[in-house]
Amino acid sequence: MSTVVHVEIPADDVGRAQKFYSELFGWEIKQLPGMDYWLFTMDRVKPMGGGMMKRHHPGQTITNYFDVSSVDDFSAKVERLAGKVIVRKTAVPQMGYFAVCLDTENNAFGLWEESKDAK
Repeated sequence: MSTVVHVEIPADDVGRAQKFYSELFGWEIKQLPGMDYWLFTMDRVKPMGGGMMKRHHPGQTITNYFDVSSVDDFSAKVERLAGKVIVRKTAVPQMGYFAVCLDTENNAFGLWEESKDAK
């Protein structure tokens, strides 16, 4: 099975995007010296990382799914942090649940909760 190993998140306001993701997921985000590019580590258990940069063109976006402990809890947290949930919690039978959200920069991303009991 393939896994995402790097995610680039474009932003009109990089500082605002950094605040959103660091508060939502607890990511540590650090700027690469001499570059307008910031690296982050997403997960300590399933190592995965990515990068963040200023949006290069208006249509540039991401859609990646992030493993969370509860789609319900994280959907509520997205909304508390001024994001939007555009596809509410949906079951993938016997696999898990997902929701699709927009962050403060209007990027689409997904939340994924693994659950063999999903119906």
